[in-house]
Amino acid sequence: PELIVSTHDGLRYWQFMIAGSIAGSVEHMAMFPVDTVKTHMQALGSCPIKSVGVRQALQSILKSEGIAGLYRGIGAMGLGAGPAHAVYFSVYEICKKYFSGGNPNNSAAHAVSGVCVTVASDAVFTPMDMVKQRLQLSNSPYKGVWDCVKRVLSEEGFGAFYASYRTTVLMNAPFTAVHFATYEAAKK
Repeated sequence: PELIVSTHDGLRYWQFMIAGSIAGSVEHMAMFPVDTVKTHMQALGSCPIKSVGVRQALQSILKSEGIAGLYRGIGAMGLGAGPAHAVYFSVYEICKKYFSGGNPNNSAAHAVSGVCVTVASDAVFTPMDMVKQRLQLSNSPYKGVWDCVKRVLSEEGFGAFYASYRTTVLMNAPFTAVHFATYEAAKK
């Protein structure tokens, strides 16, 4: 039997997954060059000119790696963003229905649903985010996504893929709680 999750738009569980997957993939892929600049700025010593400015970091990447340097690791983003956002939106709709008790104005249910979304989607996204960040850096020793996955798994173990999971959830949970509570209130 098909699980009808929401009555406000009549979508089914799999439709939330597909819509969320497309939305997340488009958003992450479109912003990937900006994410690469941010990652270079955060990693000490990754930019040859050691600057913290956006313009200088961008110029450094372009000078040392060309345009392709802005897209190193985009494959990992493509592999992680779709499934993570499918989980993000579908889990939200399921939790919202479960926790709201049929009350569409239940802000606490929306906030708790946002926290559940963070726990679930970050569990999917964190491993590929780690791979993406390692590939983004100009001094990356990895040849690509699968080389990075295989080497990290053999050299550091499975736990390396989730080294930042707890911190990511602690950072994202308050954001998604406020985000979804505000989103639902604003829809009204």
